[in-house]
Amino acid sequence: MQGPIKEPTRHRKDAAEVGADQRVDLVVVGAGHAGVEAAIAAARMGLGVALVTNNTDAVARMSCNPAVGGLGKGHLVREVDALGGMMGLCADATAIQFRRLNRRKGAAVRGTRVQSDAARYSQWMGAAVRAEPRVQLVGAEVADIELERDAVSAVRLADGARIRCRAVVLTTGTFLRGQLHVGDESTPGGRRGEPAAVALAHALARIGLRMGRLKTGTPARLDKKTIDFDRLEPQPGDDPAPRLSAWSHWPDGRPPLPQLPCHITYTNARTHQIIRDNLARSAVFSGAISGNGPRYCPSIEDKVVRFADRERHQIFVEPLGLDSDLYYPNGISTSLPRDAQQALIASIAGFEHARVVRFGYAVEYDYADPRQLDASLALRGVRGLYLAGQINGTTGYEEAAAQGLMAGINAALAAREREPLVLGRDRAYIGVLVDDLVTRGVGAEPYRMFTSRAELRLLLREDNAEERLAPIGRELGLLDDARWRLFCERREHAERLRGHLEQTRVRGDDGALDALLVEAGTVSARAGSTLVELMQRPQVGLSLLSRAGLVPADPFDTIEPLVREKVEIAIKYAAYIDKQREQAERLAALEGELLPDDLDYDAIVGLRNEAREKLARARPRSIGQAARIPGITPAAVALLHVHLSARRRRAARPRAHSH
Repeated sequence: MQGPIKEPTRHRKDAAEVGADQRVDLVVVGAGHAGVEAAIAAARMGLGVALVTNNTDAVARMSCNPAVGGLGKGHLVREVDALGGMMGLCADATAIQFRRLNRRKGAAVRGTRVQSDAARYSQWMGAAVRAEPRVQLVGAEVADIELERDAVSAVRLADGARIRCRAVVLTTGTFLRGQLHVGDESTPGGRRGEPAAVALAHALARIGLRMGRLKTGTPARLDKKTIDFDRLEPQPGDDPAPRLSAWSHWPDGRPPLPQLPCHITYTNARTHQIIRDNLARSAVFSGAISGNGPRYCPSIEDKVVRFADRERHQIFVEPLGLDSDLYYPNGISTSLPRDAQQALIASIAGFEHARVVRFGYAVEYDYADPRQLDASLALRGVRGLYLAGQINGTTGYEEAAAQGLMAGINAALAAREREPLVLGRDRAYIGVLVDDLVTRGVGAEPYRMFTSRAELRLLLREDNAEERLAPIGRELGLLDDARWRLFCERREHAERLRGHLEQTRVRGDDGALDALLVEAGTVSARAGSTLVELMQRPQVGLSLLSRAGLVPADPFDTIEPLVREKVEIAIKYAAYIDKQREQAERLAALEGELLPDDLDYDAIVGLRNEAREKLARARPRSIGQAARIPGITPAAVALLHVHLSARRRRAARPRAHSH
């Protein structure tokens, strides 16, 4: 089977100069992971797009660790991929290590993670943007958003030029009033070497967005030649490599780039004492930073204080690329001053003589409360303004890409006067992500995706992302003919394999099969059992049946491991999947009870004032969404049911006619 190998190179464009009063359909502000997905999706759906960024050589730059995917995050990437997005293809094409996390755990919580060559990743995405005929890459700073009658009409650039447009997608990352901190040093910037977006932050405040302050951070970068790798634990990748994209095609079955190991080391008592001795000099603890950081990716100072009883913390030592001498010590993000950073690094096994090429820093930035958005990621009250990525209080490349894709899709659908694409919590992790943001907000820390956030995670596995979402991507025009053909072929092969397993029955005298079953730790097969029934045993999989000659090579030799995995998981977890489908149906019933846009919560008898205020602010689209708003009790949900029923009865009454 042949799949798409490269993004098209039919139309090469360099960064454009903006003429006076240029006009496009959509302006995407920021060319990070969210901006790229938004721009390419909207363009492929027919919009003319200007992708505006300060640095056109930094498209989809990996500002933090050079990795994509992981637990929960890999699910997001696979869903972006299934809808026709770019992240999975790029990650596979530029990967220097592939791993499947939680391989020995249940199918719902396994996650694919790749280490990418950071420079090649950005170059690949930059080439994909420039290859898109309807995307114009513009090197400029956006200073303002102009409105006419509460609708987007143009963006104004810092040099005074204007780009007229019908919609804007803001993907500003950490740049809104960004401030970089190293010890007691504080300088404006969105990331090292790049200026903060101050004028745009003031413009958003004038529009009336509720803004908050968050922080994130990054560790030092170390010189490979000065690391003692003999003192580190090697962490090789998986062989065969598990791909992030369902559409990646490797003719020889091998990744396109050479593969490198990562390594593991640990902090120790001496490291922790150095940190404690310098806490007052850390921007995080000195009071220089007001924003909250991510609880699940804290600075090393946070870890030492919060987990005082821990004797050590793991550091995942990651290469930045094949042609780079830099290594990323994942796990020791810090805003300590330079001398303290150098001392703590030198205290770690393998880093005793490590040279710091770039010191770590914390970055503090503005974000917009995502509860101001509707489920399409559009700002309520301003037509044509969408927000995606870290501006919504999230952290991570994957969360940003998922939001960017959805914002780009919905901007294009709005331009066609079509209903927005809203994925339910039972349909996608993307749906969980967006619903969490617009319903619950981000709380006191940046939002990060975990499998535990999805109540129906057995339905939302990595392996079935294409079955759930590829038909939507095709309908939107984001999946080309080659990818759709590949999807249909795989679906056909899976059905053929499943049919064989359901129809084939075991003989009572199959000694070879019984020997394999006993060896695997289970009892002999019962005569007349189907292969599906046999596979419901934990010890029995397709590989055992293949060794027993019950799954012949022909006609199944064309079936990829990906398809075999899908079929095996569907069979083994069938009973649990059926239960979650029933749960999903109950959830869908609540989601189907839509709340009118003009609903007056003050008119609902018995509703407490606190519930009225929360519902009026959130404007939930359904009773299901209302029930997920923090502080909305089952009693309040019941009152909503009663009020809606009464409203429907009144609407159904025949009206008296006057004569």
